[in-house]
Amino acid sequence: MPEKEAYAQLEHKLMALRENSRTGDERKTLDEVFDHETVMGIYKLMTSKIIESVLFPISTGKEGNVFACENLQGKLLALKIYRTSNSTFNRINKYIEGDKRFLGISGSKRKVMAAWASKEFRNLQRMHEARVNVPEPIKFHRNMVVMEYIGSKTAPAPTLRQVALDDPSKVYKNTIDNISLMYQKAGLVHADLSEYNILYYKRKPVIIDVGQAVLTDHLNSKDFLERDVKNINRYFRSLDVDIEDSDHIINNIMGIKG
Repeated sequence: MPEKEAYAQLEHKLMALRENSRTGDERKTLDEVFDHETVMGIYKLMTSKIIESVLFPISTGKEGNVFACENLQGKLLALKIYRTSNSTFNRINKYIEGDKRFLGISGSKRKVMAAWASKEFRNLQRMHEARVNVPEPIKFHRNMVVMEYIGSKTAPAPTLRQVALDDPSKVYKNTIDNISLMYQKAGLVHADLSEYNILYYKRKPVIIDVGQAVLTDHLNSKDFLERDVKNINRYFRSLDVDIEDSDHIINNIMGIKG
């Protein structure tokens, strides 16, 4: 397909996504997402044969939106696009400043958002290599991350909050195991884990939204780990699961005896 035609089709598809939005707030959000620089970035992913088309929105988060895409082989992928709005910039800038992997990152919002996309991609890489159950990372470009799509052809996987679990005790243990793997093998703490950013797919938890995850040598990593574990315990306690003591879990994860 000629480049001009491909770009025109992309713009037409993105315009249709805007017009199909149900509310004015949704349209405003999509206008923030699909600015000119981001559209050019999506086009670059297409010409690089990473994705073939953008299909439909999956979710809207605090910092970005996730869309289902398709590659040349017809396989579904997830495209996460971070918004470059002032509110998003102010919220995430502090996390990058606290991460030694991104020393000296400052300046324009686009530079910070690109650093954040890179941070999520690297965190996903470390977690995936450590066999934490996360979407497999595929590519990052500018303020975008392409990753494995979690779900079926008809619908994305629900979050834990959205589904009635068949065996909540088993899912609880699996979640704690993933937190432990993340800390001990990937050297990371999620730092914002809850029932809202864990998907439920094939009867297993899949951890998402790892952009803010910090290294275990981060000054606040223990506080973040405590918060993650307490959040998970709080949620599964509400499902009448016989949970473990939070301090005992944290000490086991950190290898503290006594």
